Amino acid sequence: MNFMERGNNRIVEGVIWKQLLVFFFPIMLGTFFQQLYNTVDAVVVGRYVGKVALAAVGGPTSTVIALLVGFFAGLSTGATVVIAQFYGADDPERTSRAVHTAMALALAAGAAMTALGVALAEWTLAKMQTPPDVMPYAVSYLRIYFAGIVPSLLYNMGSGILRAKGDSKRPFYLLAGGTVVNLAADLLLIVRYDCGVDGVAYATILSQGFCAAGVWWLLARESGPFRLELRKLRCDWLLLQNIIRIGLPTGIQATMYSFSNIIIQAVTNKFGVDVVAAWATLGKIDALYWMVMSAFGMALSTFSGQNFGARQYDRVIRSIRVCSLMAFVATGIIVTAFLSGGEFWFRIFTDDAQVIGQGLMLMRLMVPWYFSYVPVETISGGIRGTGDSLAPTAIMAVGVCAFRLAWMWLVVPSHWDIRVVAWSYPISWAQTAALFALYYFFSGWMKRSIARAGHLHAAV
Repeated sequence: MNFMERGNNRIVEGVIWKQLLVFFFPIMLGTFFQQLYNTVDAVVVGRYVGKVALAAVGGPTSTVIALLVGFFAGLSTGATVVIAQFYGADDPERTSRAVHTAMALALAAGAAMTALGVALAEWTLAKMQTPPDVMPYAVSYLRIYFAGIVPSLLYNMGSGILRAKGDSKRPFYLLAGGTVVNLAADLLLIVRYDCGVDGVAYATILSQGFCAAGVWWLLARESGPFRLELRKLRCDWLLLQNIIRIGLPTGIQATMYSFSNIIIQAVTNKFGVDVVAAWATLGKIDALYWMVMSAFGMALSTFSGQNFGARQYDRVIRSIRVCSLMAFVATGIIVTAFLSGGEFWFRIFTDDAQVIGQGLMLMRLMVPWYFSYVPVETISGGIRGTGDSLAPTAIMAVGVCAFRLAWMWLVVPSHWDIRVVAWSYPISWAQTAALFALYYFFSGWMKRSIARAGHLHAAV
């Protein structure tokens, strides 16, 4: 009996849609609780500190955080795919080496991000043309957040390792506990002790520390190749190259995505505090949709990775089709809920009439176009699971990032309206989905992935 059989791995067998759902729901709920960190922060700040503080926590700072943390999350995708493929191929020795290399990478990246984030916070926010009344709150929040970012990266990498095994439940349990810690700390530091924006940042660090300690403890108690041991914590350079080969394009994609959002945020900042607060609030609301799509993408990447490692290539193709159908259904439910709920969603965060009015206008413009984004997430997730991450990155760079930057520089200045800014999103979703469909059906990506995997597995 091999180690996968001892672990009762079900991803490489069984009915695809059932196995995807079993894996998807804990990831989705976990992503929900991860997003709830910032949402809780925004609600508490908006209610107890004011809309300027809300704009600081939910606007430019969240965009900067997404830039650096998104890069690492993309990089950690490489580790998840590599570990899932070795696990699917029933290779315990290389699975263990990949686990320890991944956690060593998280520690090193955390130290680098702390230095960069603290040093460049004020300069970055100034370049984004953050409104003067928002600036002091935003700088303080960002510096505190990055001073304590190591636990966040450790949790993200550790949960990715567990997902590579097929365990999406325990990362969810940790995030649920972390959200409780975050809420309690928010209420204590902001409502009780009036710490303002700084209190929100410290609460986030405390909750992330709880999650990091929990995932480390879980991995230290694992048996077999997923067991984390301090004495083995080092980089295997050949495996690290493989992780970077897969993860770096995804990290660069996330960085480009966030960079384009920073440019858009800088443009949005010029419309004043009400628009900035409305844009930030809409971002918190439609994060519900992005967390669902992200969960589909993560579930499919791991599902694809394990089946690809087990050489069940037809199952990889079928999983992409099944997951796409499920994602379309989920999108329909969310679009209906957002458009029918309308003002209710904004009143969770604020009672300011100007903010609500601007937010509703933007929601009605953008939400119906969510359907066009589905192929972007599902096709790219399935393809990345096979180790092909360069092409999805190139497609996203052209279809999303380059287009949005061109739109901000060429179209918006001559049509100065926040609605023109917002249109850059649905147009970029639709054209990127079309590019992914062309790549999926006509590029021969699966044959290239199979040939490359055989060469790399022999070399590592």
